[in-house]
Amino acid sequence: MIPLRRRTLLAAPALLMAGPAMAAYPDRPVRIISGYPPGGTNDIVARALSVPLSAVLGQPVVIENRPGAGGCIGAAAAARSAPDGHTLFLGIVDTQSINPLVYRQPGYEPERDFAPVSLVTNIPFVMVLGPAHPTIRDLPGLTAASKAAPGQFTYASWGVGSTPHLALLRLAKAQGFEMLHVPFNGMAPALQSITAGQVDVMMLGAGSAEAASRDGRVRVLASVAPERLALLPQVPTLKEQGLDLPMGLWQAMYAPARTPEPVIARLNAAVREAAQAPSFVEAMRAQGAVPEPGTPAELLALQRQERDAYGAVVRDLSLVLD
Repeated sequence: MIPLRRRTLLAAPALLMAGPAMAAYPDRPVRIISGYPPGGTNDIVARALSVPLSAVLGQPVVIENRPGAGGCIGAAAAARSAPDGHTLFLGIVDTQSINPLVYRQPGYEPERDFAPVSLVTNIPFVMVLGPAHPTIRDLPGLTAASKAAPGQFTYASWGVGSTPHLALLRLAKAQGFEMLHVPFNGMAPALQSITAGQVDVMMLGAGSAEAASRDGRVRVLASVAPERLALLPQVPTLKEQGLDLPMGLWQAMYAPARTPEPVIARLNAAVREAAQAPSFVEAMRAQGAVPEPGTPAELLALQRQERDAYGAVVRDLSLVLD
């Protein structure tokens, strides 16, 4: 064992190096990479958070959308960035817990390539139906119609292996019917296909679903939440309709691995403060969510818990992509 005095002396250079870096951080604009296109839930959260986060950090915070491969392209780009706290990644359960289970070569490894900063929020899913089937009003109606026309109903997602893909795959399997999967490279184009009547069904963030349902472009069939949502109080949960399918969509902030601990601590404090800003709280309320910032350790535990839970789903479905 190294004596205490010697350990202190060995640690001194690192502390001296971290001190000036910490005092100067951030000394230029901070970039948040999103692995999904503009207009989707991840983009909405990133942009809503960027304004109060910029005020807390004292530097501009810019959003860079790098969509593709279910978020893998953006995640890989963020992982390769300099570990100085000036490039961050707004990861979700898909990028941090599911993609490495589904893709043989995602281009990154979440625990190896990222340092967790803080959970940001958790947005509940709801199931929406497009305008092509005006007589279907609930999950039993969808189940009956799908069984009467095997394989003719379609469902959208933002990529193979994404949370909405796995959720609807599990739902169809549990209810005993089949639907054809139509993947897109983001939530916004997938939703456009639903509202245009090109694809029938989708799991969607509650806020986006509520906005699309106001003018009748979609019908909300069920919420994937433990209880009814304040944003959509008239919509029954899946559990109320006989199916317990606990799945949600969390967003969390990450930095590249090897980012100095003092910078991670500064970022954690900044995200916690920004997530409590009235503008962000209101933006999340419109999404049916509340801010849920926490510690890096809590985020890592959530990431691992979700990886284990979804691992069982992926194995059960034999879902692997090259």
